[in-house]
Amino acid sequence: MCSQVLHDLIRRYAQKADTVCSVARLTVRFVDKTGFVSTILEMKRNYAMPATIGAQDPRQNRLLAVLPEPEYQRILPHLQPVPLPLGKVLYESGGRLGWVYFPTTAIVSLLYVMDNGQSAEMAVVGNDGVLGIALFMGGATVTNRAVVQSAGQAYRMSGKRLMEEFSLSGKFQHLLLRYTLALLSQMGQTAVCNRHHSIDQQLCRWLLLSHDRLRGNELEMTQELIADMLGVRREGVSEAAGNLQRDGLIDYNRGHITILDRPGLEARVCECYQVVRNEFHRLLPDTMEQ
Repeated sequence: MCSQVLHDLIRRYAQKADTVCSVARLTVRFVDKTGFVSTILEMKRNYAMPATIGAQDPRQNRLLAVLPEPEYQRILPHLQPVPLPLGKVLYESGGRLGWVYFPTTAIVSLLYVMDNGQSAEMAVVGNDGVLGIALFMGGATVTNRAVVQSAGQAYRMSGKRLMEEFSLSGKFQHLLLRYTLALLSQMGQTAVCNRHHSIDQQLCRWLLLSHDRLRGNELEMTQELIADMLGVRREGVSEAAGNLQRDGLIDYNRGHITILDRPGLEARVCECYQVVRNEFHRLLPDTMEQ
């Protein structure tokens, strides 16, 4: 009953401020009514996120943000807002693609899954890009799985409408092709990193790439999910996260990660992070300024 009361109060206070609360772990002591309400208000203030999908703006996606106004207005009616909860699978290996997704506040991992169920992350896509490149690159199926690693929002467009716009050979086509090159560069560098660098360095790279695509400093991610992303054992993730926490770079508790010292992570990460970042700057300089 207490949990239901807590849920109802959070939603009530959040709606008054036109916000909803993201996932948060909070221990509430029922000392008195005043103390309880103030705790809820503090939680709302610290963990507030945009309330509804309608409050989102497609131009929070950096590719959409740099489109010329005529092209943007032409595709705007065909962009459908969708929530992307943590762990949602957008497509599976071998599946046919019907939509492309432009994340605004969510982050999605592209994973290669082996026959034995083991997986490793190939790339991350957030507000910097688009999911479903196979549609405009000439294929209708993919060889990877797309899983939401950080909950948020996105806009989707049907594959049919995407190809109609792509065939006009405007800025939209130009951006999608250059983004594809940047994404392929990230995939290649990830493969090198997973083969040659320590788990500590891989985790730093993953944290920085995710942080680049987030508005804040917090991530909700379990050890199991991180292990799946990096293709390593959970024990390795636990040790690496413990090392970073001990050195004051992150705070990690029950799947909740807070980045405390970004410069420290940048000093500790391998060269792979900067290679990927530089390539995005080279190929998509306009979007990196957003």
